[in-house]
Amino acid sequence: MCGICGTLSLNVNKTHVSGVERMMEKLSSRGPDAMGLFRQDNIALGHRRLKIIDLSERAQQPMVDNNLGLTIVYNGAIYNYKKLRSQLRDKGYQFFSTGDTEVILKAYHAWGKDCLNHLNGMFAFAIWHRDSKELFLARDRLGIKPVYYAVNSDSFSFASSLPALLTQKDIDTDIDPSALNYYMNFHSVVPAPFTILKGINKLPPATSLLIKSDGTISVEKYWDLEFKSKKEELKYSFEDWKALLLNKLRTAVKRRLTADVPVGVLLSGGLDSSLVVGLLAETGQKNINTFSIGFESINGEEGDEFEYSNCIADHFDTVHHRISAGSQLVLSNLDDCVRAMAEPMVSHDCIGFYLLSRDVAKFVKVVQSGQGADEVFGGYHWYPPLMDSRNIIKDYRNIFFDRTPLEYTRTVHPRFIHDDDSYNFIHSHFSKIESANAVDKALHVDTTVMLIDDPVKRVDNMTMAFGLEARVPFLDHELVEFAARIPAEFKINNGGKFILKEAARDIIPSKAIDRPKGYFPVPALKYFRGEYLDLVHDILHSEKAVSRGLFNQTYVDQLFNNPDDHITPLRCSKLWQLALLEYWLSVHLE
Repeated sequence: MCGICGTLSLNVNKTHVSGVERMMEKLSSRGPDAMGLFRQDNIALGHRRLKIIDLSERAQQPMVDNNLGLTIVYNGAIYNYKKLRSQLRDKGYQFFSTGDTEVILKAYHAWGKDCLNHLNGMFAFAIWHRDSKELFLARDRLGIKPVYYAVNSDSFSFASSLPALLTQKDIDTDIDPSALNYYMNFHSVVPAPFTILKGINKLPPATSLLIKSDGTISVEKYWDLEFKSKKEELKYSFEDWKALLLNKLRTAVKRRLTADVPVGVLLSGGLDSSLVVGLLAETGQKNINTFSIGFESINGEEGDEFEYSNCIADHFDTVHHRISAGSQLVLSNLDDCVRAMAEPMVSHDCIGFYLLSRDVAKFVKVVQSGQGADEVFGGYHWYPPLMDSRNIIKDYRNIFFDRTPLEYTRTVHPRFIHDDDSYNFIHSHFSKIESANAVDKALHVDTTVMLIDDPVKRVDNMTMAFGLEARVPFLDHELVEFAARIPAEFKINNGGKFILKEAARDIIPSKAIDRPKGYFPVPALKYFRGEYLDLVHDILHSEKAVSRGLFNQTYVDQLFNNPDDHITPLRCSKLWQLALLEYWLSVHLE
């Protein structure tokens, strides 16, 4: 896992080396082990390295292959790189390193943009073609690795994080009205290519971008998720699907052991992370490092799930690390947590993952996480009711959206009120999905949009703040494709994730399966008291916030009158949602 960046000048004789150096400095936490800079003609590429596969200097980046005329900067992990290297050797390619970076470089030369269909893993990379003067960028199918970019009349710049691009000149930092609508209504999910700032976009998942020598840019999607069973699968029983699912899970977890350093697990004690631990133990892994975190309880809401994580750690005899985060620890680290966010992320999980990652990085450089199982296997509470939905757009909106259109008009300044972007987005998205099943439509948007621009981004940002690589076996694209073909009722029966739970019974204790659904609870960021209430008051009444004028002050005052009464359908504080956005803007637009 690493940090990548670069600038392609649209003026042939000009190269922005100093700008790339500034971005590299901003990305230092993503790659604390090494750094490199490449400059040629009108291109400058930067890299910060976290050594995971091929720890030698031969795998240093930017990686240049003068024989092929190609240079790459890459972030991620390709789990089938050894197989691909063998195939490429059969084609006559020779290798000077033993890692996955050079495999991508050769694969691009051999297959062009079709190389993306050969890669299994998480990735974001840029390849410069010396002779054609073309720059090719790509992002993995499920957007596990990020790519942000900015275009102006002078240059095209890209980076692994949005704040890195803010070090560049002439970036339009005005608030994008569509993005604000998404943030306030679509549960803080801002889908690609939008970001909260007008001048910066993000490359969508499963997408490549090519800049030709004349400056023209073309964007192409190379993969999509289909919710349709194959002909032979129509005859499968529940037991058939379950047996095949277990095989897919075993493969996904085993693939993510591909590393030249030890691999640990973020263990919440829920079904998903517990299953990862169980499957790793099944492969013969011993003394697995597992990590859990808990917070103080407030207003009757429990702040930890140690009862369940302890159960799994004891059952599999892991080397377990339990971290307790008091309210003062949370408060004193919020500023650094917000600085680690590439985009505003309102979820309480952020501070949880931030504090957890800080301690985990002291022991390992790679962890597996259970992220993604809820979206892929129907684990959220809104899926079962949709089984009988006759109006998926209305029903999904009522369950998932944070505000009605009327409340939104009372929330923001009038200059930000125009189209109902969030509604238009889901209407357009659902209309493109062939399945007539409302649950499949919801699973599609949640897996290919919400998951990527909320939970996945959260894990990437918070772990990489400490040079920690997080791997997500539930987002193995072959597993995700398989899960999409499983009949919806097998996924959402009995409260959700039914087939995953039944498959897990052969692997882990029932206590981790039949427990109530949990998450990273941080009650102090939901029910504001004392110093936390003072913090959000200071943020929303600061000189910067007042001058920015995003929100209607009357609405803000209503939230402060009784914050506990203003909770979104998905149990988030509306007050924290406003404050977090202002908080993020204040620390990143200094």
